[in-house]
Amino acid sequence: MARSSSPLIRALLWRLEALGFDLFTALARLAPIELWSAGFAALFQALGPLTGAHRTARRNLELAFPDLPEPATRTILKAQWANFGRYIAEFPLLDRLTPASGRVDVSGAGRLAEIARAGRPVVLISGHLSNLEIMAAAIVEAGIPCEVTYRAANNPLVDARIRRRRFRYGVRLFAPKGAEGARELLAAMKAGRSVAMMNDQRYDAGVAAPFFGWPVMTNPAAARLALRFGTEIQPMSIQRVAGVRFRVFTHAPITVADTGDKTRDIARGVAAINAFIEARVRERPGEWWWMHKRWPREVYAKAPSTPG
Repeated sequence: MARSSSPLIRALLWRLEALGFDLFTALARLAPIELWSAGFAALFQALGPLTGAHRTARRNLELAFPDLPEPATRTILKAQWANFGRYIAEFPLLDRLTPASGRVDVSGAGRLAEIARAGRPVVLISGHLSNLEIMAAAIVEAGIPCEVTYRAANNPLVDARIRRRRFRYGVRLFAPKGAEGARELLAAMKAGRSVAMMNDQRYDAGVAAPFFGWPVMTNPAAARLALRFGTEIQPMSIQRVAGVRFRVFTHAPITVADTGDKTRDIARGVAAINAFIEARVRERPGEWWWMHKRWPREVYAKAPSTPG
């Protein structure tokens, strides 16, 4: 009986979760945007430290900044939770957070316009900085045909809502998985569409490269694609200027040299990507998502405490 009812229970839970998502979205779109975002910043500052994710974030800070004084550590953790709470609050409002809205300023817009005019696909990369969703809005508004990779929601009903809402303002999403995902990436670039992705999460089958002085496994897809198509990696970053206002930065392109040694060339490209993201985190550590377990287990074992 339990086996036969399990799919029904799961379907019911999915529907309830989707209903909750709809309610949250409706409330977000009715509330004053600045007040709504600030309220979630305060809520997550209060609740975040009570979670296991807070212990992971503290451990990550110990690995990245081993000599950081305790008051500075607490300040960064507090800022991280405020920023993450704002991100959650702003998620249903992404169509209102575009350059056209006046809430997003793009530094280096000329570079994005150049990519759009050239009609040659590039690989756009960034990390979990500030409200990372703003990157897609800047790319779309610049007129770059692009597919944005993302991690699909576990609930397919919620995932469908996310895709529909983003598609309304031009963001094409797809969730690459395994060999099929790799084929989708290749097909997009062969068709002349650029690809955008996050490059700062743990990837167990990736390429090892330094990150804050420790080796981490990193997804090599960006470097592989750039090398295969003879194109550039275009790094971008997002900063929260104040409240619900942002600045998007378009940085100097990363070129993956083709020396004929494919393995070495990809490794160098991956290392350059990690160096870029590390530099952005060092600039504004309170806006990176420290709660991710970015380093491998053997690195965590060397730190003085146990991650949550």
